[in-house]
Amino acid sequence: MRSRRSCLSVPGSNPRFLEKAQGLDVDEALLDLEDSVAPAAKEAARRNIVAALREGDWSGKVRAVRVNDLATPWTYRDVIDVVEGAGEAVDSLILPKVQDPSQVRWLDTLLTQIELANGLEVGRIGIEAQIEDAKALVNVNAIAGASPRLEALVFGPADFMASINMRTLVVGEQPPGYTEGDAYHYTLMRILMAARMYDLQAIDGPYLQIKDVDGFRRVAGRSAALGFDGKWVLHPAQVDAANEIFSPTQEDYDHAELILDAYEHATTVERRGAIMLGDEMVDEASRKMALVVVAKGRAAGLLRTTTFTPPA
Repeated sequence: MRSRRSCLSVPGSNPRFLEKAQGLDVDEALLDLEDSVAPAAKEAARRNIVAALREGDWSGKVRAVRVNDLATPWTYRDVIDVVEGAGEAVDSLILPKVQDPSQVRWLDTLLTQIELANGLEVGRIGIEAQIEDAKALVNVNAIAGASPRLEALVFGPADFMASINMRTLVVGEQPPGYTEGDAYHYTLMRILMAARMYDLQAIDGPYLQIKDVDGFRRVAGRSAALGFDGKWVLHPAQVDAANEIFSPTQEDYDHAELILDAYEHATTVERRGAIMLGDEMVDEASRKMALVVVAKGRAAGLLRTTTFTPPA
C-alpha cells in the first residue's frame, strides 16, 4: 500500500511549482490538469507535466496526475499524452467527478490499450476516483469495485458541498446553523466504508484556507480519527501537519509492534489464543488492530524503539 498521508496538488500550468514540489516532504505529488489549470492552458500543462515527470526527481513520492473529468473535451487527450509521454514515471491517474463505475472502467480500458501499444506493464498505473457529488456518493460502493486498478477514493468537498446546496462558502467548515454534530460525518463514513469494502485507501479532500494551519489540523484530525489514510494539501505549510496527523504516534507504533510480537509468541510458543501484555488483554482482534497501526507506521518511516522480551 502506497503511503498517501499528504497529497500535494500542483498546477500543471506552473513549471516553478512543479519544480518546487519535488523538494517537499509529501507522500504523493498530484500534478493537476483539472481545476487549477485554465482551459487555454490545458495543452501546455500536459507538456509541462510530461517534462517534469521525465526529467524531475520525485524520489520517495507517489507520482499522480489528475486528468479532467469526462464531461469535458480534454480527458482522453490528457490520458493519452501523459501516459504515452511519461507512462513509466506515472504511478496513478486521478479521475475527478466520478459518478458511476462505467467511468472508472472507461479509464481502465484506455490505460490498458495505451500500455499494450507502448510496451508498458499492463495494470501498473493505478486509479484514484474522486467522489464529488450526490450521485457519486449514492453509487460509491459500485465505484469502489469498478476496477482492480483502483487504489483510493478521494473526497472532493467543494464540488460536493455545491451539489447538495450546503449553505456555506468555507470548504470543510460546518455550515452556519448546523450546531449539533458534524455535517460531513455521514459523507466521510460512507466513502470510508466503500473504500474498506474493497481494500482501498480513503483520502480526505483539501482545506482551502491555506494560511489557517490550526483549522487544517482540526479538519484533518476529524477524518484521521475516523480512519482516513491522508488528505490533500494545497500549500507547503500544510504538509508537516498532514504527515503528523495521519501517522501513528511513536508510542502507539511501538505498542502495536509489541502486540504483534507478544501475540505471535503466545500462539506459536505458548499455544494460547489470548494473553496479558501488561494490564492489557491481547487476542486476535488486538492483532488485527495492531496490524493497521504498524502498517501506517512503517509506511511513514517510523522505526520501533522497543523490543519484545518473552516472559520467563
